[in-house]
Amino acid sequence: MAEETTEKTWVAFGPAGAIGSVHRVEGEYTFKLLTDDAPRGRYPSLEVAKSALFAALPPGSDWPEFREH
Repeated sequence: MAEETTEKTWVAFGPAGAIGSVHRVEGEYTFKLLTDDAPRGRYPSLEVAKSALFAALPPGSDWPEFREH
């Protein structure tokens, strides 16, 4: 099993604090909510990964603030 290197990370913040993160890995993007054990899917762009993270939030959630780390 090859080890993957995270190139960049964006942390998603909601009203109560951090809720998840988006990671650039080998030119693709993935995301995890704080409650996830493993990343979810692979996405072709940062915007698509942010949208996927938002779609995984409970209905009625506000769009999170993403901060690059």
